[in-house]
This record gives sequence, C-alpha cells and structure tokens, in this order.
Amino acid sequence: MYSVNYHRAASVSDAAKLLKSGDAKLLSGGMTLIPAMKTRLAAPSDLVDVSRLKELQGVKVSGKTVTIGAATTHYDVSTDENLKKACPALAHMASLIGDPAVRYKGTIGGSIANNDPAADYPAALLALGATIITNKREIGADKFFKGLFETALKEGEIITAVTFTPPAKAAYQKFRNPASRYAIVGVFVVKGKDGVRAAVTGAGADGVFRSKEIEAALAKNFDVSALDGLKVSAKGLMSDIHASADYRANLIAVMAKRAVAAAIA
Repeated sequence: MYSVNYHRAASVSDAAKLLKSGDAKLLSGGMTLIPAMKTRLAAPSDLVDVSRLKELQGVKVSGKTVTIGAATTHYDVSTDENLKKACPALAHMASLIGDPAVRYKGTIGGSIANNDPAADYPAALLALGATIITNKREIGADKFFKGLFETALKEGEIITAVTFTPPAKAAYQKFRNPASRYAIVGVFVVKGKDGVRAAVTGAGADGVFRSKEIEAALAKNFDVSALDGLKVSAKGLMSDIHASADYRANLIAVMAKRAVAAAIA
C-alpha cells in the first residue's frame, strides 16, 4: 500500500487550502475515488475529507428554490420530505442509485464532480436547468458538464451546493445495468416555466446530453402520444458490451415515454 496523507477539513476554506498540498484530492463518499486508488488508477498524495462538513449537508426548500448541499448523501436526497413535495422526481431518482451501501455514502457533489457518463445526477441537473455553486462562482448545468468525466471545475474549485427551481412536472426513468445499477440509458424530462427540457445519461459517447428530438416533440404536447414514432439517431451514442448504439437509441425513446407517463400520472 502506498502512503497517503489524510486530512479532515474543518471548513470549505480549510479544504481549499489543503487542496494545494501536493496532488491532493477531495474525499466525500469515496464511491469512485477509493476504488480508483485500490486499482492504482489514482494515486493522490493527500486526501481532503469534506464528508463531515455540516455546511455542505442538507436539503433546503425555500419558496421557489431548492438547495442541496454537495455532501448530502443519495439516501438523504431520496428521503427528504420537503424535496419529495417540491420535486418528487429527483427524490425518486436518488432512490434508484446503486444499492443501500452506495446511497448511504455517495454524495450529489461527488457524483456531478466525477461526471460519469452513466451517472444519474448529471441528467437530473441538466434537465432541471440547475445551478452548481462552488467556493468561487456559480455555473449553469448547461455549461458545467463538458464531456466524459469532464466538468467546468477549475483546479482547487470545490462544489458546495446545487440549486434549482422545482418544475411543474418531471420524472426520470432508466434502464439499468443489473449489476452496477448504472444507467445503460436514463432519461429525465421536465416541464417548467422555461418550457420542456430532456436530458439523457448512459448513452452519449461524450457523456450526458439534452435531446433536441424529445424536447421538440414534447414542447408541442407534453404527453406520451407526442413521442409516438419518435426516431432518435444512433450517431454519437455509445456501443459497448452492454448495448449497441442502435439499441441505446431505441431505449432513449422508450425511457422518454415512460418518464413522460410518470410525470403526468
């Protein structure tokens, strides 16, 4: 086992200072970082633990705004009663992530910072038009997710919270890998004051993306029938051992229909 220096940050500002030590990495739930370290895909010199920072935890619903701290676990997102009322689709989505062990440790901030192409939260925040708040600035979801495991975060920047306005209607449906429970295809649809937004995860060769085809169809009529005959191009979609690009293209249409049905139920 190689040596690593462990630091428990006392605050966000303390974490920012500690990140300047060698090749330091933030540690919250550790759902991605720890396995990467075990397989030697990552070898940070220092770990900066922010998982116990109260300022990064919790769900707040105030008026027309929902704010979720970056270190809030998937379990806490899925069970928060105020969130269930404000945006039940997001709470339901969090309940589908991994297994209980993952949901009790994994955090929303860690998920979006990692931006795994099959993760659930990126699709939710992109569809909700959320804002990602860091210790330095605020970034709209449309500009935050840049590609496979790539975000707009700069060196030393720490996600502190995400915020969004609850939509009138929303839902998420995914076809998941039976082992990892990651999305082979997941679709999050939203009908809000700015119109219809639909984001797809698990399918894009360049990560999460908005589906113009779905949005255009639902903008005319937010109903399952509006997606009848929907053709999604396989161009730019992934092909791997789990599903071909063509199969994923078909799944996007299927999951979109299921999501709309859930949203209007």
